[in-house]
Amino acid sequence: MSKIILDCGLMKTPASGLYYYCLNLGLYINELLESSGQPALNFYVPSKQEQAFGNTKNTIVERSIHRYVKPFLWDCKVWHAPFQSGRIIPYHNKKIKVVLTVHDLNPLHQDLPREEQKKSIAHTQKLINRSSAVVCISEFVKEDVLRNCEVKNKPVYVIHNGINALQKPELAVTSCRPLRPFLFAMGFVNRKKNFHVLLPLLQHNPDIELVIAGRLDEPDYIDYLKKYAQGKGVSDRLHIIGPVNEQEKAWYLNHCAAFMQPSLAEGFGLPVVEAMSLGKPLFLSTRTSLPEIGGDAAFYFDSFKPDHMRQVYAAGMMEYSKNGLASKIIERSKQFNWKDKAEEYIKVYESLL
Repeated sequence: MSKIILDCGLMKTPASGLYYYCLNLGLYINELLESSGQPALNFYVPSKQEQAFGNTKNTIVERSIHRYVKPFLWDCKVWHAPFQSGRIIPYHNKKIKVVLTVHDLNPLHQDLPREEQKKSIAHTQKLINRSSAVVCISEFVKEDVLRNCEVKNKPVYVIHNGINALQKPELAVTSCRPLRPFLFAMGFVNRKKNFHVLLPLLQHNPDIELVIAGRLDEPDYIDYLKKYAQGKGVSDRLHIIGPVNEQEKAWYLNHCAAFMQPSLAEGFGLPVVEAMSLGKPLFLSTRTSLPEIGGDAAFYFDSFKPDHMRQVYAAGMMEYSKNGLASKIIERSKQFNWKDKAEEYIKVYESLL
């Protein structure tokens, strides 16, 4: 296979979903290419991630001089731009084919000023205009792209993400360790994630706690969460713990009573499939891509009214315990296999050579 470069600029933020998207995609693609005797994929990485893929022979470290000269593009045939609000390095070199992965058009599904939404879509459209093929990470995202962007005659594929291999579950001495059974939610802590709607569940279930992990993205929303919890009298059972490492994440996923994702907008929902791989009960919103990912292995909040959410949670936990749903949930998780997804990406690359 001719020289293909995956832009791993997203890996500048460790422990993020986009970090692991690039890492897993690159590792699994190269495993398949190596087994078939084909040239390896190349990685354009931030300086701190030079060792991320092991074999540095295929790693191109991003340097400030690359603003002026980019020798790594001289023999590049395909450039993979892995995020819709990112960049395309060979923007003006039309000889290089571009694969663009679109993870979401979430600004359209949030309560944002119209001008901000238009600006976001305009940037995505600019990248689509330069691309040779577009990959969407869910059918929902594909429909969103076709409805809101102009793709002309470019091929548009759907390739779901795979599941991260969970590490050994382990908490540090300083980690938050709930004293009661707990619900677990994970993601950037912002209004889009809608975590505050879970607090009435604590009010009606005095024996459970709620752990929310992830980057503390919006200070105003975090303050709101804390004040709302105080007003509900559940402050002592709400734990907003910030970013966690892989061992801590694995511990919370393994030990939680249920995984909660009441998000208003998701392109995929990686923590959902991580919890799914452990057979955990899943409680999701019906918004955007979540029903596509959870399928019939999850329980859904059709609205965020406290009474409705309480009923869905109580009925779901009862059904889970009575009917042994763990094996069904685990079986669905097998659809999200990185090896299969890597094979699909390789076919997209090959179609452009």
